[in-house]
Amino acid sequence: MNSLRKLFLEKIKKQLAEELNLDNICSAPELKKITINVSSSDFKTDKDILAKTIEWVSLITGQTPQVTRAKKSIAGFNLRENDPVGVMVTLRGNRMYDFFQKLVTIVLPQVKDFQGVPLSGFDGRGNYNLGLSEQIIFPEVEYDKIGKISGLTISLTINARDDQSGKTLLTHLGMPFAKS
Repeated sequence: MNSLRKLFLEKIKKQLAEELNLDNICSAPELKKITINVSSSDFKTDKDILAKTIEWVSLITGQTPQVTRAKKSIAGFNLRENDPVGVMVTLRGNRMYDFFQKLVTIVLPQVKDFQGVPLSGFDGRGNYNLGLSEQIIFPEVEYDKIGKISGLTISLTINARDDQSGKTLLTHLGMPFAKS
């Protein structure tokens, strides 16, 4: 079992229940899934960039991503139905905790002039969204093999009631928030 998951189940869950004044330890907020999404308009014209993106996303997540396609044609965007528009992967269980631990301890400290992640990433229901502008900050990604520098969106889905309990959970898990 992942060390972060083990720490969460043994210690952090009890601390959260006490800190948030919850009657039942099972009602403490917990991380449900992490979704990584990469999109580009170049996917429909350059199949090589799409293949390389699938490759580096699978390297950083440990799971083969799914290609997302356009549901309908939009002439203003020069988009046809079924054109590839993105690549996404959903992580749960041990892979989710492995990715989160790598994100917090290795990847985020490599961001240039890193002052912490912004608190504005919460959505009102305790979920947190984070955008990274370059994929080369992940240690598995080799600059020569990626084809093109692109960003990615990371969505942390938490079963919290509000943003404060989601923030409390992420703080206990080690997420470095910016000082306000």
